[in-house]
Amino acid sequence: MTRTRPSRSASRRLIRVVALGAVTLVAATSLAACSGTTGSTGTAANADWKLTTTTAKPTGDIDSFTFALYAEPATLDYAYAFDYPDNQVLANVCESLLRLNPDYTLSPGLAKSFSNPDPLTWVYEIRDGVTFHDGTPMTAADVVASMQRIMDPEVGSSWFSVYQNVDSIAQTGPMEVTVKTKIPDSQFNQGMGGSAGVVESAATLAAAGKDYGNSTGGVNCTGPFSLKQWKSGESITLERYDGYWDKDLRAKSKEMTFAIIPDATARVNAMKSGSVDGSWMIPMESAKQLQASGKGDVLYAPSTATSDLVVSNLNGPLGDKRVRKALTMALDRPGILKGALQGVGEVTDVLTTPLVWGSASDATKKAAFEDITKYKQDVAAAKKLVEEAGATGKELVYVTAPIGNDFSVVSQATMAAAQSIGLKLTIKTVTPAQYTALFSDPSAREGVDLFYTVWYLSSPDALEMYGVLRTGDFSNYGGWSDKEFDDIVNEAVGTMDVAARSELTAKAQQIANEELPWIPLAAGPLPLFLGKRITGLDPSMAFLYYPWAAQIGKR
Repeated sequence: MTRTRPSRSASRRLIRVVALGAVTLVAATSLAACSGTTGSTGTAANADWKLTTTTAKPTGDIDSFTFALYAEPATLDYAYAFDYPDNQVLANVCESLLRLNPDYTLSPGLAKSFSNPDPLTWVYEIRDGVTFHDGTPMTAADVVASMQRIMDPEVGSSWFSVYQNVDSIAQTGPMEVTVKTKIPDSQFNQGMGGSAGVVESAATLAAAGKDYGNSTGGVNCTGPFSLKQWKSGESITLERYDGYWDKDLRAKSKEMTFAIIPDATARVNAMKSGSVDGSWMIPMESAKQLQASGKGDVLYAPSTATSDLVVSNLNGPLGDKRVRKALTMALDRPGILKGALQGVGEVTDVLTTPLVWGSASDATKKAAFEDITKYKQDVAAAKKLVEEAGATGKELVYVTAPIGNDFSVVSQATMAAAQSIGLKLTIKTVTPAQYTALFSDPSAREGVDLFYTVWYLSSPDALEMYGVLRTGDFSNYGGWSDKEFDDIVNEAVGTMDVAARSELTAKAQQIANEELPWIPLAAGPLPLFLGKRITGLDPSMAFLYYPWAAQIGKR
């Protein structure tokens, strides 16, 4: 997919839409699972499904297994890895200072501990005894080089914004690295559990140069698997790294292969035949036949994603909050959930899911998810709001692409909603590449009022979502601005106390719920297929950063 270097929020979103649009229907599975829904607010679906957070422990090691990728990774360079294909591979090969766990908590990773001795300082004690895949020891100097690389404007990392408030990074002890920030920044440390916190050998970075992270240059990290072979357009093979430092996450398979299968039918047939053992983000229309194939189980993992309409033009009719509210009230969101997501999940009125509110108090969660405006469908009231705003007959431009069934369902539902309240809606269909540009190129959004996204969070803090909606942020695609919101979010960024920060974030969620800079549609789980030969992983959106493949062994 197209990448722009200035901002972490720009380039990953199309793949999020493609992948998470493929939510599927499932019968009760035979693996250990937790019953329930995603837990987001709104109207629950009638579909019978289970949220799976763990699977049975392996009975032993396995020689090899294969997972399908719906697209080839654009890169395995941690500085640019932003998409599902990139990160689900990289998560098993490279590691970060902190570890983002399947329950979306952070724990020590390559940093055995961290501290925040004052509001402008983060200190990381680097773990001893860790080696890169070439056998050389990891040092504090490697950590500094890896982090400084993301800050380098010549590199143009997709993760640059994690470091936007960093003043300096320095080695301050034999195995100690100190980061100084210009302002108090709680979100910097949260980002150390993802690609922004990856540590690579400084020598490898220097030697590989521009070939680092591609099929020629490869990578040399510290994870439970090393990169064995990358056959461009065909497959990526990883092999167990026997020198891995964390015995609890020693890989249970000697090797694993990612089969690159862009065609959805071919991918499903490979799973049905048993030639592929699993896949994240399975095609929605194939879940029943996959479950009935007897080759494995369709599972649902906890997710941080919500399906939304991005309001990308506030100079037109949607600049009036009454029109945004009217469109939200006119949308048949239960119908969208049923048609696009097969009824798996819930209609939601907010832009986050409970998975990123794990440490918040019950009172804070109530404020964030219950003490909000609930947008029930009411076409008559919505039409009246449009009339009051003087927007009757005004035109909106909605951009979509031939990417998945959910794209079609959402675009047609938006058309019907707009027409029902006296608005005109023009649907413009573009290529997937042109659609990608909406998230990275302001000129691509000229004259565009709305487009669809499925937006996930990559840190355990809901504040990540609202940081991107501040005035002037790269991912604030419509240029929405609200001083009270900005003040609250900025205060939250500088608040190190988790409870206090969550309370402020709940206020930001309430404002976004009322002002509707984006229109929330639904929240659903992350679907995957796990073949009958394998078991052991803890399904979660954290598969983008956690070494999930190391958990897999013989069922």
